[in-house]
Amino acid sequence: MKSAMMLGRYQPFHNGHKELFKKALEKTGHVTIMVRNCHDENNPFNFDEVKGKIEESLKEFEDKFIIMQVPNITNICYGRDVGYKIERIKLPDDIENISATEIRKKL
Repeated sequence: MKSAMMLGRYQPFHNGHKELFKKALEKTGHVTIMVRNCHDENNPFNFDEVKGKIEESLKEFEDKFIIMQVPNITNICYGRDVGYKIERIKLPDDIENISATEIRKKL
């Protein structure tokens, strides 16, 4: 099975993330959502809380994604062409400007 990958903190998972998910889903029909393990004072939600919010937000796509916890990945490195792309998906400005930091301040 082919899958697109999304890697992030999702502190919290918001509408911008959901729009990115939809675009990633168009690529392969499945998305692997990797949640970085970086729970601290700046990232107040633990993995189970993040996972629950993602599942709630994406319930209409229930069999189109998996969620997994990964270490606090800070660098993505690769060598020669190994059969995958790393690409930035440009979303509309109103979506790009959604800030999880600002959402956390309001919580």
